[in-house]
Formats: sequence, C-alpha cells, structure tokens
Amino acid sequence: MAKDIEKYKNKKAKDFNIFTYLYQLYARFIVFPLFTFLFYNIKYLGRKNVDLKQNYIVAPNHISYLDVFMVAIVLRKPVAYMAKKELFESSEYVARNISRLGAFPVNREKLEKCTLKTAREVLKTKFDLCIFPQGGIRKNKKLEEINTGLVFFAKMAKRDILPIGISGVETYNWNIFKRPVVKIEVGTPISYEKDEAEIIKEWKEQIANLTGYEIVQSNSNEI
Repeated sequence: MAKDIEKYKNKKAKDFNIFTYLYQLYARFIVFPLFTFLFYNIKYLGRKNVDLKQNYIVAPNHISYLDVFMVAIVLRKPVAYMAKKELFESSEYVARNISRLGAFPVNREKLEKCTLKTAREVLKTKFDLCIFPQGGIRKNKKLEEINTGLVFFAKMAKRDILPIGISGVETYNWNIFKRPVVKIEVGTPISYEKDEAEIIKEWKEQIANLTGYEIVQSNSNEI
C-alpha cells in the first residue's frame, strides 16, 4: 500500500510535460492495443467534434478502468486525469504509474485545496483536464446523480465541456473468440457559460444518446 500520496497531490505545470505525453503514447499505442485487440472490438466515433487547437474539460461516463486509455485515444491529445485517491493508496507501483500517465489523486468526499491547486497548474498547460462526473465506475447503464465539480472546474478554467460516451465494457471480457463491441463516441462541446442546471442536463442527455443509457431523475440535488 502506498502510505504517502502527498507527493502525487501537489503537481506543478512542469509535471505535465512531454515525458508525460510520451508515456501516454506508449500506453495508448503499444500496451493498450496489444491487450484490447485480443478481447474487444473497439469503435472510436465523433472525432470530428474535437478541435485539436482548443482545450476542454473532458467529461466521459465511467464504466471501467480501460476508460482513461480510450478517452486519450479518441481525443488524440495529452490529457490530465482526476483519479480517486484510493487508487493511489492501493500500492506504490500503481500510484507511480498512473501519476506518470498524468493522473492526480482526488478526495471524492470533499474538494481539497491541493486538488484545486493542481487543477490550476494543469490549466497552464496544453493538457485537457478529464473529470469523470459520476465520481466512480458505474456499470448499471443508468445516469443518476453526478458531481457538479464538473461545472465548477469548467467555469474556473473558462473551457467548454466535451462529453464522451463509453459503452460495451460494463463487464470485462477474457474470451478471445467473443470480442464484444465497445463504443466510445465524442459528443458536441457544451458551453461553460451556461448555468449549472443546463450543463448537467445537457451532459446527461448527450451521454444517454451516445450510450443508450437511461437517465434517472434524482429526488435530491446533484452532488
């Protein structure tokens, strides 16, 4: 178990550099394809919606640990990720390698100053900032409460939100003769200038259209 994750919490703009991007390229085009080619038929759609000259707050739904790699491949850009702190606490090996991929730990229970500071450092770079609004992996094909931190960071950064729908890998496949279809599709950017309720509503509607998932109306305020 990684006992000290403080060194991963407070990252600077210089930590999101060409070496981070090269490590991402290595994972995206060598390690990840070798693994997924055997077990999945992955389709990348909607790339026309990505302006390679513009930076976004990237907002995918979250259904597996493979999502971060598929997001990076469909975007074709360097990406920094907010990741749950429990991943960093699991082992030093995991913490070190996901940090190299551009991730930094986030406390899902409350917004910490270090998260805000690191996010601001990311915004000084050419990296897109990826936030999973559902707050964790959700395999039930339902879009329920989401974390409104998505809106907070979009408005702070003055960056539009880019929804990405992921479906087909709700369960992991280890049968090379099965190879289920996995679809990752980029939606259309959502303006950060809209109000919070509009942004949340549009994100859910786009993800539902991209994935076929059901929107579940919450009886409480979004978290």
